[in-house]
Order: sequence, then C-alpha cells, then structure tokens
Amino acid sequence: MPATPAWPPRSTPRLYIDGEIAPGATVALDPAQARYLVAVMRRGEGDPVRLFDNRTGEYLARIDRADTRKGTAIVEQRLAPREDVPDLWLCASPIQRDNFALVAEKACELGVRRFVPVAMRRSVVRKVNQERLHKRMVEAAEQCGRTALPELAPATDLDRLLHDWPAGRTLFFADELGGTPAPRAFAENPGPAALLVGPEGGFDDAEREAVRALPAARPIALGPRIQRAETAAIAATAVWMATCGDWQAETQS
Repeated sequence: MPATPAWPPRSTPRLYIDGEIAPGATVALDPAQARYLVAVMRRGEGDPVRLFDNRTGEYLARIDRADTRKGTAIVEQRLAPREDVPDLWLCASPIQRDNFALVAEKACELGVRRFVPVAMRRSVVRKVNQERLHKRMVEAAEQCGRTALPELAPATDLDRLLHDWPAGRTLFFADELGGTPAPRAFAENPGPAALLVGPEGGFDDAEREAVRALPAARPIALGPRIQRAETAAIAATAVWMATCGDWQAETQS
C-alpha cells in the first residue's frame, strides 16, 4: 500500500502570531503575512498554514481569507506544545547592526533562552534596535521549525549586569586573554548558565577585573584562533549546547 502523505505537508508555510492561539479561534494576519502567503507562497483560501505563538505551541490552521492587504486563518488543532528551551542566556555587546542581528538570529536557531544586549566601554554601537532583533528572531523561528523565541531583554550596561547578577547562574566569560577551554569549563559547571561576549575591541582592563571578581564568573577560551565578536558568540553557544544543552536529546519523527 502506498504510504499516507504527511499532514500537514512539510512545505506548509509557518507564521508567528503575537498573541495566544487556541483551536477554533480566528486569527488575524498582518499585511506582510498575508502578502507572503498570497504573493510569495501562492496560497489561497482553504490552504493549510502552521501558526505558533511562543506561548502555547504550534497549530494547524486554514486560510480563511487572504489578499495582499490582510487575511485571516481559522485554527483547527494544536500540533505540538511549546518546546522546552535549555537555560542559557547570551549576553553580548552590540556590534555593527547586521552582525548583531545575525547573532540574535543564530541565538534563536541554537535555542538560547534569553538574549541580553550589554553595552561596554569599547562598544562602538550604543543604540540597540530591539524591533529589528525581534524580527530576525521571528524569521529564524519560522524557517527552522522553532516554537519558542528567546526572551529579548532590554539593553543594559556591563556594570548593571554584574550588579544584578542572579545567584546560581554561572557566567562564562569569553576572555580573549585566555581561560579554561570552553568544553571543559561547561562540563565542569552544569546548570543555569550565561555567556558573556565583548565588543570588537574586547574588554578593557577594568571590565575584565570586574567580571573576574564576580563569584559566578568562569573565564573561558574559545580555541587557539582569534574570532570576531559575532563568531565568538555563535561558536560559544554551539559548544555549550553540545556539552550541556539538548543536542544529545533524541528527536521525534
């Protein structure tokens, strides 16, 4: 007998809805979403669409109305609950805007729970476009099948971050002057964690001393090669996920 095709098809478009979803609800699509479905994906009334809300999970819906200006979808059933997310924060200095948006995008793809922009003395960029970062995270989640977005924290500065640091959370400090190799440091310090990555010019001496004075801080090294700020943030996150995160968890078919 021929195999029953998967439903909904893997090619079904996925959209993020900023509001809680439930079966039977009629969901309004914003103009950009409606235009994407009609003009890009060539979908119309009655076609399936996957919706997720970053609160309760992912749902199967049917397009009820769609044109290039607005649309609606009727939710039929929940496909999956919101995924569990490893307890990792990524605290990173703002850098040139496209590169910083890339870091936010990859933080979402890799499963970071909280993303924290942290201004430092050598940070060239001072103003953070929160809306731009959120948009890149949403796009990453839509494309990669994520049902959870990182919490996007308000921008802060390093002094405030250290002053308010919560007890019980290890702060892995990517120090360009060296530290314990990251895989070993992560394995030796399991549990709630955060990564701290500096700007293009690195941490200054006073900042380095302040971070190292924090009892929860653990200086780490990211290998023998110098990395750009965005590379260090993405690489450290990947290593932590492989060591302490959920990369070894079995996936469901």
